[in-house]
Amino acid sequence: MIGDELPAADEQVVAVPAAQVSANLARLADTVARLRGEVDHAHAVADGRALIELAKGVLMERLHCTPADAARQLETLAERAGLTPLEFAAEVVGEAAEDRITEVTQEFLAQAEGEESVAVRLRTAESGVLAAGDTQRVAESILEHALRPLGATAVAVWLAGPDGSLTLAGSAGFSAEEAARWRYVPPGVATPARNALLERDTVWHPTLSGAGLPSIGQHTLAGGGRVAVPTGTGGRIIGVVEMCWPDPLPAEPGRQRRQLEALAELCAHTLDTSDGVVAPVAAGGPGDFLGELVDFVDGLHDPAVLLSPCLDGGRLSDFRIHHANVRFADPGGRPRSRIVGTRLLETYPLAAGESGLLDMIQRVYATGEPFRAESMAVTTLVDQVPLTVLTDISVTRFAGNVLLILRIQDDAAKLAVLLQHAQRLGRIGGFEENVVTGAITWNSELFALYGLPPTATPLSLTELAAHAHTDDAQGIGRFLRAVLHHRRPSSTAFRLQRSDGVARHIRVVAEPVVDGRGELVAVRGAYQDVSSQHWTEVALAATRDRLAESEQESIERNRLALQLQHAIMPPAKGPVDMPGLRAAVRYRPAEKEHLVGGDWYDAVALPTGEVLLCVGDVAGHGIDAATGMVSLRNALRGLAATGAGPAQLLTWLNLVAYHLTDHVTATAVAAVYDPATRKLRWARAGHLPPIVRHRDGGATTLPLLRGSLLGAVRDVAYQEEEVQLAEGDILLIYTDGLIERRDRPVQETVSRLVSLVKGHDGGLEHQLDTLLTYSTADTDDDTCVVGIEVTGGR
Repeated sequence: MIGDELPAADEQVVAVPAAQVSANLARLADTVARLRGEVDHAHAVADGRALIELAKGVLMERLHCTPADAARQLETLAERAGLTPLEFAAEVVGEAAEDRITEVTQEFLAQAEGEESVAVRLRTAESGVLAAGDTQRVAESILEHALRPLGATAVAVWLAGPDGSLTLAGSAGFSAEEAARWRYVPPGVATPARNALLERDTVWHPTLSGAGLPSIGQHTLAGGGRVAVPTGTGGRIIGVVEMCWPDPLPAEPGRQRRQLEALAELCAHTLDTSDGVVAPVAAGGPGDFLGELVDFVDGLHDPAVLLSPCLDGGRLSDFRIHHANVRFADPGGRPRSRIVGTRLLETYPLAAGESGLLDMIQRVYATGEPFRAESMAVTTLVDQVPLTVLTDISVTRFAGNVLLILRIQDDAAKLAVLLQHAQRLGRIGGFEENVVTGAITWNSELFALYGLPPTATPLSLTELAAHAHTDDAQGIGRFLRAVLHHRRPSSTAFRLQRSDGVARHIRVVAEPVVDGRGELVAVRGAYQDVSSQHWTEVALAATRDRLAESEQESIERNRLALQLQHAIMPPAKGPVDMPGLRAAVRYRPAEKEHLVGGDWYDAVALPTGEVLLCVGDVAGHGIDAATGMVSLRNALRGLAATGAGPAQLLTWLNLVAYHLTDHVTATAVAAVYDPATRKLRWARAGHLPPIVRHRDGGATTLPLLRGSLLGAVRDVAYQEEEVQLAEGDILLIYTDGLIERRDRPVQETVSRLVSLVKGHDGGLEHQLDTLLTYSTADTDDDTCVVGIEVTGGR
C-alpha cells in the first residue's frame, strides 16, 4: 500500500543516493498506477452492478429460480457466449422485452458448431429443461429433443454423493425395473459415470462391452457406445450425465463431444438444488457458517488449514488459504501470518509438481470424495532451496471449502511405532530386571505371551522353571547360570505352561548389564513365541511324504491325459483328400502338461456322399477335459450317420453333454459339405465362427449365428446357415487357443487373424503353418486349426 512506500511525517528521513531515489520513485509510480487501475475498476463495477442485478432479476422471473441460481446461470451463459457478465447482462436486459433469452444464448452455440440443426436441438432441449421442475423431466426432455436426433436411445443423470456414491436422479429410455435396480451405486464401484467423476472429464467408450464396466442398461445396450459427462459449476462437480447409443461409437468423438457437454451443462441447475448436494448453511448466513468452520478447525488436535476456492471467470484457478490453526507448522518455518490470506500456489508453488497435492485438492473439491495418504512427500521452497518432508495428509470438502490436514512425521515417534508393530508381528516381548532393587519391567506383548493381564506382577527369571515344562528344566538352568553367574549373553527354548492351560513354545534371549566395577546390576532381554514355527516344521515333516505321493499321482494323471489326447488328436496330420475337398489339420497341445485341454476335430465322409466337418473345445484341462472330448467326438460321429443337418446335430449333442456326461460344457462348430453343389451348411454352439478365404485373395468371417455352448442348458435352438463355396476357396475352423490374449478384446484378435489370412498366398498346408507361426496368443491353451480347400467340380 502507499503507507508502505512513503515514510510517515514524524519519521527521520535519511539521505540516500540518487540512483536509489530514482528506483524508489519508479516503484512509487508503479504503485500509484496499480491503485488508479483498481479505483477505475471499482467505479466500473459499481456502474455495472445495477445492470447485472437487473439481468439476474430477469433470469429469476424467466427461469423461476433463486437469486443464487440466477447468478450462476448468468456466469455460465456469459462464459459460453464468450462475453463478460456485464456484456451478457446488457444483452439479456435488451432482449427481455421480446422474451428471447434462450435464442440469444443458443444462437451463439449454433454459430460455434456451424450446424443449424444442432442449435435447434439445443434450443429445444434447453426450453424443456428450463420448464422442468425436476431432474427426471430434464432427462426426458434432453433425450427427446437433443439426443434422439444424434442416434442415442437412453440417458441417465447421476447425482454425486460426498462419499463418491452415485444416485440415479433421472433417466429416460430405460425400463422401470432397470432404473430401480440402478437407483444407487455404492462408492468404489467402477462404472463409466464414476470414471468421469474421478477424471473430471468426458469419458468416451465406443462400446460398453469393450470398456468392461457395469452400468445401467448393460444387458440390452452392451454392444452400444457410452458417453459420460461430468456437470457442475465453479469447478465443483455435482453429477454425471451418461448417454447411451445402441450401436458402437467412433473412437474419436470429434465435434459431437462439445454438443454433448453442452447438453450436460443443462442439467446442472436442477441437480444443484437436489437434496444432499448443497451443504447446509447456518441461520446467520454463509459468513456465520464459515466462522463456525474456522472454530471447528481451531478445535482440531491436528495441524490444519482451511482453503477457499478462487474462481476466475467461473473456473477454478487456485485456492486461498483462508485460515490455519495454531497447530499448523509451515514446512518452511514461516509464521502463520505470512501464509493466511495468500493463494496456495503463491505460498507452495511446488504443490503443482510431482507430488500431485494440488490435483488431489482439486479432485476432492470437485467430487467431494475424501483423500488420505500416509508418508506423502511434500516439497516447499525455503530461500529458493527445495525442502522435502514426509507428511500424513487428509483432504476433505466442507460446504464449498476444503479442509487440509498435514501432519509432519516425527522420526522418533515413527520409529517407536515401527518397533511396536515389529514386536507385535514377531510376537516378541521385551523385559528388564534390576537384580539390585528387584524391579522388573515388561512390555505389553510379554504380558500377552504369558496370558496375564497388564496389571499383573511381572515374573522374575528365577521363576522361569516353575512356569515351564519339567523336561525343559535342565536347559533353563544352564541359561540362568550363563547369564546370572558367568555374566555372558545366552538363550534357550522351552515350553511355557500358562495358567489358562495353554502351552506355548518360547525362545528367550538375555544379556547381563554390569557397572563400572564389573558388578551385575540388571538383566535385559526378550521372549519370542515360536509356536507357529515349531508346529509348521512338524506339519511339514508329517506331510512331506504325502506331497511327494500327490505329486507323483498328478504327474501320472497328466501323462495319461496327454497320451489319450495324442492318441486321438495327433499334433500334426497330413492332408486328407476327400470327395470335392482337401482337408489339413494343425494341432498344437499346450506347452505345460498340466494344461492338457479338450480341443478336438473330425472330418468324416457320410453315407449320403456329404462330408461332416467339426471342431470343438471342451472347457477345462486335464483328464476330465480329455475324456469329455472323446465322448462328444464319438457321439457326433454316431449322430451324423442319421443324415441330419448341423443344427439338429448340435441340438442332439447338447442333450448328450447335458445328460450323459459329467458336467461337461464345450463349444463347437459343425458343418456338412456337399461336393456336388459346393454348398456348406453350418451351425455353431458358442464357438468362434469360421473364416473363408476366397480364391481372389479376400477373406471374410462367417456371421455370428445364434447358439449357446453345449451342456449349459437342456433345451437350446441352434441357427443354421448355408454358404456357397467355389473351387479354390479355403474354409478355416479354429479354436480360441489360436487368438486368445489376456490384454486384447476378442474382436481385435479376430480382425488380426483375418488380415493374416488375406495377406497369405500359399497353399493350404503352408497357410495353416503360417497361422500357427504368427499366432500372438498368450494363454498357453491348446490350439486346433482345420483347413478345407474346395477342389472338386459340380
